[in-house]
Amino acid sequence: MDDLVLHKLAISGPALSSMIQRLSSSPADVDGLLFGHVTYIAPSTLSDESAQSSSDSQLVATISGFLCFPSLLSFYDSLGRVDSSRLSPTHLNHKPLIGWFSSRRKTPLRPSMREFSVTGSLSSTPNLSLPIQNADFNSLFAPSIFLLFTTPLHDQCIQTNQYRAFQFRSSKPSFNPLSIDIVNIGPAFRGHYGSFSPNSTLPFLNCDLRNLTAMNEDRNEENVTGTKETEKDQALLDTCAEGMQVGRLGLLIGPGATNYTAGLEDLYEKMLSKIESLARLVETSSAKVLEQENLNRKLRYKVARSTGVE
Repeated sequence: MDDLVLHKLAISGPALSSMIQRLSSSPADVDGLLFGHVTYIAPSTLSDESAQSSSDSQLVATISGFLCFPSLLSFYDSLGRVDSSRLSPTHLNHKPLIGWFSSRRKTPLRPSMREFSVTGSLSSTPNLSLPIQNADFNSLFAPSIFLLFTTPLHDQCIQTNQYRAFQFRSSKPSFNPLSIDIVNIGPAFRGHYGSFSPNSTLPFLNCDLRNLTAMNEDRNEENVTGTKETEKDQALLDTCAEGMQVGRLGLLIGPGATNYTAGLEDLYEKMLSKIESLARLVETSSAKVLEQENLNRKLRYKVARSTGVE
């Protein structure tokens, strides 16, 4: 039976950055498993001709998750033979396995003989193949993807990570290089941002306490004390607003908010001036208090000397 040839490998930006962060923060070389799905995707080219057959569809594998293994608890031995007991559905949390990855520092960006052996053993392990989505026929895809991460041979000022993807062909056997598409990066995905719109607008905020007072009076006419306290608080707010009623703050929410920003900036400047004058007043008062404390200290010293009490 011929191998199913992948057209490309896709991975999301957050998934790739998460893998690189995990591999970079590891104290030693690590490897692990790749989870995801394999799908037949119709070409995006438009044509006036009849619909294309399923044979023209592209087979794309998408990485949706990964699992790292410490060096002492790997899923294969020193000869590259996979331990199937570590790859049971329970250990994999019933996630579809599409391949594995290896990360090593300051080495060439090409698979080693052991990585070749591990990939071949993994792709030939029974009960690990997964069904292909959008397929017109019952077909299974063996976990034959290998993703290699390395770092440059020489130290650099900026941390650099290199990666390359392969598909193992058991019929030859050999590695077939794969192109990698990072979803959500590039011109093809700009439409996702251009078509974005918020799902809900800002709620209406009632900034005038007088309206709340009227509502309270309708609900409970006996609450006279609370009404007077609310009117007192409203008068205090109006005084601090320097002629700009607090109710006008409600106009700052909505499409016409830009017409009222100048008034709010003027109010902010006046409040800053008040704070500055208050700070100077506190500074002057503190100096007078300190001066009075020094006079009291001298007076107590004179009284103690005159009375003979030290």
